[in-house]
Amino acid sequence: APTAMSKSAVKISSDLLSNPLCEQEPGFLEMVTAFDTAMKRMDSFNQEKVNQIQKTVIEPLKKLSLLVLSIPLCQGGLFEGIPRGRAFSQVSDSQPLLSSPLLPQAREELRPVKEDFEAKNKQLLEEMPKFYSSRIDYFKPSFESLVRAQVVYYTEMHKIFGDLTAQIDRPGLSDEQRERENDAKLSELRALSIVADD
Repeated sequence: APTAMSKSAVKISSDLLSNPLCEQEPGFLEMVTAFDTAMKRMDSFNQEKVNQIQKTVIEPLKKLSLLVLSIPLCQGGLFEGIPRGRAFSQVSDSQPLLSSPLLPQAREELRPVKEDFEAKNKQLLEEMPKFYSSRIDYFKPSFESLVRAQVVYYTEMHKIFGDLTAQIDRPGLSDEQRERENDAKLSELRALSIVADD
């Protein structure tokens, strides 16, 4: 995930800043500071986008899933039988439940709850097939939004790393020259006695 990557990059840049070499080499300190700033910008951008997704997509989906999950619970609770409530706590063990004068009262209390459930259940039965049939219409704009979000993300990353390159790059060097320099430095490192051969 981009956020995990940016958090790791920020950790690396902060570790580099605490390196003693930064105190000894002002040029290295300047490069590492520029790198650290770029990594923090990237992390901040990623965190802002994650927060937006959390608020606009994930939280509404959680609410919808909780509603869908609560339907069977409500259904089970309504048709388990006579509800246990204050009316039945008054019935003594010696008094038969079916002959209790509280039974009609319990049925009256159950009626509006049952009617409310039936109305909501009817509405769901009508709306769910429509919702299911419109899944392709839902997917197309979602996919388009994903592509646009990627364009925004990579545009911002290009800007951040372009600014970083402008700060630490040495003008006038070609890619081949940079590659030769890097190879020469790596060869020097490999020649050190502390480097093990793999």
